[in-house]
Amino acid sequence: MVKYFLGQSVLRSSWNQVFAAFWQRYPNPYSKHVLTEDIVHREVTPDRKLLSRRLLTKTNRMPRWAERFFLANVAHSVYILEDSVVDPQNQTMTTFTWNINHARLMVVEERCVYCVNPENSGWTEIRREAWVSSSLFGVSRAVQEFGLARFKSNVTKTIKGFEYILAKLQGEAPSKTLVETAKEATEKAKETALAATEKAKDLASKAATKKQQQQQQHYV
Repeated sequence: MVKYFLGQSVLRSSWNQVFAAFWQRYPNPYSKHVLTEDIVHREVTPDRKLLSRRLLTKTNRMPRWAERFFLANVAHSVYILEDSVVDPQNQTMTTFTWNINHARLMVVEERCVYCVNPENSGWTEIRREAWVSSSLFGVSRAVQEFGLARFKSNVTKTIKGFEYILAKLQGEAPSKTLVETAKEATEKAKETALAATEKAKDLASKAATKKQQQQQQHYV
């Protein structure tokens, strides 16, 4: 059994403004549960669509009775993958998100479509769907109910966070173009990957040196 959510929200800002705010919405006073965000992949397709994948780290407290199933240091953190497709020509942005850990306890999958409101071209409509499932034997229904209630609460926070960032962006310089946004994000991703590679090399070097020292001590 899966709990299903269907909702619709309207932001009283243009699609271009919402698109710009989407990439800048963290941090905001309503997103304190979002700890980190990292771009894993980004590209502009030949038909001028922007494809992105991001990794988000969030803290979402579990029910106390569920915490006993997980280690204390990971019980309050969840890793979220977010895929998005931006079509500037048709002014649509579609996002898919799902958690990649704690999947045995609960999986929350969400699909959002951001498009121009048909009744007011200066507003943006968000059509949101979500599926909450659990494979935890005996308590799956309780987990799903809890997950759905928390999801609805987070949707309210998401909209408030959007409105906060949109208000903050009013009067600022024009948004960067799609290509500029993708280029900057790609460079940032390369820098992050390079730093991670260098750190891995350093750790490997230290490990090799330590092993060599241990071998020398063994033969002494």
